This record gives sequence, C-alpha cells and structure tokens, in this order.
Amino acid sequence: RRMLASRLPALRACAHPSMLGMLARRAALASRHLLSTKTPVIERIAALEERALGGGGPKRVAAQHERGKLSARERLDVLLDDGSFRELDMLKVHRCTDFGMADKQFPGDGVVTGHGTVNGRTVFVYSQDFTVFGGSLSEAHAEKICKVMDRAMLVGAPVVGLSDSGGARIQEGIASLGGYADVFQRNVNASGVIPQISVIMGPCAGGAVYSPALTDLTFMVRNTSYMFVTGPDVVKSVTNEEVDSEQLGGAVVHTTQSGCAHHALDDDLQALAAVRLALSYLPQSNRELPQRVQTTDLPTRKVLTLNEVVPEDPNQAYDMRSVVQQVCDAGSIFELSPGYAPNILTSFARLDGRPVGVVANQPAALAGCLDIDSSIKAARFVRMCDAFRLPLVTFVDVPGFLPGTNQESNGIIRNGAKLLFAYAEATVPKLTVITRKAYGGAYDVMASKHLRGDANYAWPGAEIAVMGAQGACEILFRGRPREEVDAEADKYRHTFSNPIKAAERGFVDAVIEPSHTRRILCEDLETFENKLLDNPSKRHANMPL
Repeated sequence: RRMLASRLPALRACAHPSMLGMLARRAALASRHLLSTKTPVIERIAALEERALGGGGPKRVAAQHERGKLSARERLDVLLDDGSFRELDMLKVHRCTDFGMADKQFPGDGVVTGHGTVNGRTVFVYSQDFTVFGGSLSEAHAEKICKVMDRAMLVGAPVVGLSDSGGARIQEGIASLGGYADVFQRNVNASGVIPQISVIMGPCAGGAVYSPALTDLTFMVRNTSYMFVTGPDVVKSVTNEEVDSEQLGGAVVHTTQSGCAHHALDDDLQALAAVRLALSYLPQSNRELPQRVQTTDLPTRKVLTLNEVVPEDPNQAYDMRSVVQQVCDAGSIFELSPGYAPNILTSFARLDGRPVGVVANQPAALAGCLDIDSSIKAARFVRMCDAFRLPLVTFVDVPGFLPGTNQESNGIIRNGAKLLFAYAEATVPKLTVITRKAYGGAYDVMASKHLRGDANYAWPGAEIAVMGAQGACEILFRGRPREEVDAEADKYRHTFSNPIKAAERGFVDAVIEPSHTRRILCEDLETFENKLLDNPSKRHANMPL
C-alpha cells in the first residue's frame, strides 16, 4: 500500500485516468486486507496485556491484600510519579516444559519491569509479583531484571528492586540459579556507579538474599517481609532448633541485630515513601553531583543551645542526635540503621540545601565507643557517600575502642580497620568537628586531619589525647600515692585535655564556638565544592574485609 501511494503523484502526471482509478482501488483493497489480517493479532496482544495486568488473578491479588500487602503493580504506582511508568517485556514468558510448566504461562512471568520517574528523575525498577508462581525467579524472570539493570547502567540512573519472591523456581533447576548469578554480577558491576536500593516486601530466601546484600540500601516491611539463607524447616532439620520466619529473618532482626537492612517500615506505603526520600539525597550516578535543593534555613543561623549541650562532667552522656539535628537544615535528617549499633549515627542530611553524609559518635550509647558493629556500619556508609559524591561531616566524641575479650576475639582490629580504611580512601570533602573526647586510635580513625581531612575543628571543651587524664596518670605514676596521682592528673588535664596542643600542631584548623558550627560547615561545603583528589592508580585496594 505504501509503495502504491508513493507512486501515485508521478503516475498522475502521465497515466490515463482509468489507470489511476484502478491503482486507487487496488490500494484500498490492500489496506482492508491488511487490517483484516492484523485484527486477530491485535486482539490477542490486548488479551495478553490484560492478563499481564491481572497478575495471578483476582483471588491471588485479594489474598495479597488480606496479608496487608500491595500487588506488584500497585507498589510501582506508589513509588513512581503519576503516569511515568514505562513497562518492558510485559509479554515475556518462561521457556520451561518440565513438570507440566508448558501449560502454565503468565505474561510477564512474575516480575514487572521498566522505568519511570521519582520527583522528575529517571529510575529503573523491577517489582516481583508473588501472585504469579510465588514470585519465583526463572531464567526469563532474571533476564527481565538484567535488562533494566543494563539499561540503568547505560543511561546512568538508579535501580530500585521490590522483592516478594519464594526464591528460585525449582522446576527450572540450574537455569534459575544461573539467573540469580547473572543478577549478582550486575549488582557488582553497578556498585558505586549507580544507586541501588532493595525493598523486601515479602519472602526473600536462599540465593535471592545476596542481591539485596550487594545493593546500597535495603528497606524491609515489618511482619510481612523476611530474609534468610535457610528457612525454618531446614534449620530445624539440621540443628533441631524451632524458629519461625520472623524470628529467623524478620525486619526487626535485620535492623537491630544483623545490620543487613537499614530500616524497618510499618507497611508497603511507608517503605516506598522511604525509597523516594532516600533517592532525593543521591545523584543519578557517580557522574553527577547530588542535587542541591532550596532551603529557608539560613546557613548563617546561630545555634546558641550548642554552647550548653555538652555536660561539664566528661563522663556524663548527652544526645549527639540533637546536635546533628540542630546543625543541619531543619527537617533534613534521614537516619540510616538507627536500631543497629546505636553508638554511632549515620544519616543523610542537608547543609544549606546540599546533601551530605553525617557520621557521629553517640555518647548516649556505650559512651560513644567504637566497637565491631559500629565500625562496620560507619565504614559501609562512608564508602557509599564517597562513591556517590556526598561530602562527609563527622561529629566526634569517642573515648576509644570498646575493650574486652569479646571484641578482641571477634576481630575488633580487622573490623575497626574497615572504618579507618574507608575514611582514608574517601576523596569527597571531609569536615570534622570534635565536640568533646577524641582519645587514642579512635581519634585517628574518626576523619582526623591525618586521614586527609579537609576542615577539622574542635569545640573549646574538646579533649584530644592518647587517653583520659586519670587513666594516663595511673600508668605514668603507677605505685605512687593516690593523692600524688590525682594531683598529676589535674596537671595532665590542664596540659593535654584540651584542644590547644592539637591546634598548635595544626591537627585542628580552629577552635570554634559551638553556636557557629552550622555557619562554618556551610561555608566550607561551598569552598570545597569543586575539590579534586584522586587516589593512586591501582587495580583495587585490599580492604580488610
């Protein structure tokens, strides 16, 4: 038809009128024939698309709702901006013919994939559909996930995965396992290049758990989600231990004990809102700077309450979370892993509208000591911020590493070195404020000037020393009368338990009034915005994992 239509103008110029009429009739007949042959195909496609939209059917979707869970497509409707979702591979099906699977075909094969926008920025997504084969992963299912991950890497955009799956599709055997490995490889390739966020919204068992473990952030839904390598039945058969899914791998376990997840939310809506919020602090990829936002909180705002926040008694606790909240832009704090290793705080925040990563010792928990869990938690956060170009702001009040045989035998040396390595390797702007104690090796580790800190400050009451005055003098004057030791401790405090020695050596750039902290940090972020620093060329570092 197109050929005839293209030839009509030339033919009109030279052909007999009867010839033109004959050609016009032929073109009309060809058009009607084409429509008649395509109509059944169009109808079939429409039927398949309608079936794909219905997931596993009304009964299974209703059962999903009864469990307090949204369907796979409803979750994407909540996560993405209205009308922005573009689906890929809607009609893709599995290729398995064993165990009667040839007669069990669902368009989409249990996962909805594509891309959309969150706050106007492109995000690639996949959402597993528990109503179709229990969301189990087949070869085709994995191929769909891999396609969106490949596209995300190609254009430089985040990937968000919504997990609700019973695990590998047993009927496909090793093809399913190969699909998992294909996804894992892409997780590793994308690590540090584009943000990857996992949301556990149902079961996530067996090999499936390693994809969330490889991503940057993991959120879980209380009472409806769980992650474990081996389920309760296997645990009972091997160890004779009786445990349910919630006790073994529920949201509370992974956000307070294992540290495998960063947040536990009450329902699907809260979890998806948390994802949208997290994305607002992160760039599209490591090729971009994080997006600055407008703020009404003036960078010059004085915080007079900070002048009184640190108790005079050096052994009295206070809440560092309050300090961070008062220094940063109002309402901008998004804390990660608040229930895990509470002796250190890790948060996204903003200063004068600029996204930053905040690390802070928490004197209200374990006196702010660094231990194994807090070192691991902070190290991973520091590396994520460095990968995605978020400046690091560190508030220090640390009396040292937590002592004890438990810490030593479980590897505090190796695990503490992770945080040291993370700070030393980081090339983003690093701003540090010592609010009170900075003792021993922990002083070095917490973003000190010696680890290429860009701006290091101390409040007037800061104590920067090898150890506390009393403990130091009990070693230095061992065997002497108590009165003499106490007198020497007073001299030690006067000489060493203050920021003067550090300032004299340039280990802190200035001793600042606490109320000026916000203004100074905001000014420094502007100063170091275009900082350029590269690490030595290497295949990769050998971090003490």
